[in-house]
Amino acid sequence: MKEGWILKVVMINDCSHVGETILKYLPEDFEKTHIKRGRGSWNKTFGLAYNILKAQGAIYHVHYLLQDCYLAMRFGKHPVVGHAHGSDLRETIDHKVWGRIVRHNLKNCHKILVSTPDLLDKARKFSEGAEYLPNPVDTSVFYPKSLPKKSNARLRVLIGSSNDWKFKGTDVAIHALSRVKERVETHVIRYGPDFEKTINLANSLKLPLIVLPKVPHKKIREYYWGAHVIIDQFKFGVLGMVSLEAIACGRPVITCVSSALPDYEDFPLHDINTEEKIASLVMNADLPKLKEGEYSYLCKHHLPDRISDIVSQTYSSAVT
Repeated sequence: MKEGWILKVVMINDCSHVGETILKYLPEDFEKTHIKRGRGSWNKTFGLAYNILKAQGAIYHVHYLLQDCYLAMRFGKHPVVGHAHGSDLRETIDHKVWGRIVRHNLKNCHKILVSTPDLLDKARKFSEGAEYLPNPVDTSVFYPKSLPKKSNARLRVLIGSSNDWKFKGTDVAIHALSRVKERVETHVIRYGPDFEKTINLANSLKLPLIVLPKVPHKKIREYYWGAHVIIDQFKFGVLGMVSLEAIACGRPVITCVSSALPDYEDFPLHDINTEEKIASLVMNADLPKLKEGEYSYLCKHHLPDRISDIVSQTYSSAVT
């Protein structure tokens, strides 16, 4: 990038605040615009399309390889960095209609980034230069605090992910915690498509649940700080944002991380995908040691300054 030149970045859409965090930590020699989806139908459709059309930038970074990414290219925006986050490559790519859009975007974006390493092989079938970009964690928001005192000698466990049996395996977590219900105090957050099913399952297993209200993103750290252990997902073998943010808050996280993915070789926990393994870890793991190992991994791979440096180099090489 030429000295003294301000590069204008247009960020379109977002996923789990990844785009927002990247923009926040980009160097000062970038001018930043973020086009987000609103809650209303107009803001999700025609309003969003209009904002993309009128946007002027040197580079366009679009989250999810869906219609927003397609529209940016159709409107002549260039270069476009397409950022895949999971469902677009795990499911939508095989859809009869939407799959064509995903494949088009993979083939025609200037650069493809994927948020978890399991997506890389699928992306490279259509875009040889696709790269894995670890998700950044905003460590000015999520940072360690001391552990709370135990109540009634019970370990306070938070199921931090969405109550979603298909994609998160919340039912597996509930079965696991029911095995050690006399020794844990289990908290869940009121969100996710299977929340009521989760409550019913816990009741049938006589596992008491303390239900917490859904809160804005930045306030979720209060829930992490209030727990001794965080439970995340057990389906895809990758680190999601719940795990990363909880680790950043200084809490040990029990989740399924695949040993088959080279990018996770130095993560201290692998292949936790059964209720037996989860229950055993909750009660028998050296949690301080697990916390230390996970935090070291986070600092090595997911700090926001490091990720924004990688992204800024991607932007600069795309416009030169």
